[in-house]
Amino acid sequence: MNALSASVQPSSAIAAPAVDLSAVKMRQRAAWSSGDYAVVGTTLQIVGETLCEALDLHSGERVLDVAAGNGNASLAAARRWCEVTSTDYVPALLERGRERAAAERLDIEFREADAEALPFDDGSFDAIVSTFGAMFAPDAPRVAAEMLRVCRSGGRIGMANWTPQGFIGQLFKTVGRHVPPPAGVTSPALWGTRERIDELFRTDAVRIEAASRHFVFRYRSPGHMLQVFRTYYGPVLKAFAALDDAGQTALLNDLLDLTGSFNRAQDGTLAVPSEYLEIVVTRR
Repeated sequence: MNALSASVQPSSAIAAPAVDLSAVKMRQRAAWSSGDYAVVGTTLQIVGETLCEALDLHSGERVLDVAAGNGNASLAAARRWCEVTSTDYVPALLERGRERAAAERLDIEFREADAEALPFDDGSFDAIVSTFGAMFAPDAPRVAAEMLRVCRSGGRIGMANWTPQGFIGQLFKTVGRHVPPPAGVTSPALWGTRERIDELFRTDAVRIEAASRHFVFRYRSPGHMLQVFRTYYGPVLKAFAALDDAGQTALLNDLLDLTGSFNRAQDGTLAVPSEYLEIVVTRR
């Protein structure tokens, strides 16, 4: 709505209440701090490797991993001899990244930081990365602005974001039918659409490249995957905790139906392809 159309709205019109993004962020932080995301996150390592290749990282480049979780992209960049700073707002996840870096003798700086208020100077980094992390921050425009701000002119921003139609996008949609998300908060899966990426980055981009990719979740069985997710994956853990016994059973059955519809394994195990959008933004 432009300023003119807003000025001619009837006086009886009631504006929608503003979303308290700070409160949303606090609930999200509590969710990601619960369980142990690293148990799930470590299975996604190949995505970090693929993203670093898409960015064509060179040794010596300064790389910032935003909402790094347990450090998949951070480790991948460090293996390419980059100068890596790994950030997240959940200290326990940073500790998991430190443990992994120490085990592999990789030199990475770990720092607690909010994706919506990065504590770095303008143009501090040659490349910014985020794999299934920054997309979950509630204030998408602010996150994009911060990533652009700390990226130097000519630098690259690379992301891997779950798509709305892919398995994880549909998992969150299914969970949302049982435990509705906060009113007024846009779906994080919109980060997995080219339209949203263009909206957030094109003004400050020389070029935006986007490609559909798939990560295949592999577990012993559908039941095994859901047990891992409800035990360790914060958003799913919190959703089950918010429901009574009947609600938990209904959610579990819907999630089993969902995994069954995506599962391509024929031997009783689980192999579920989940689509994500791989993007590379070249900074103006």
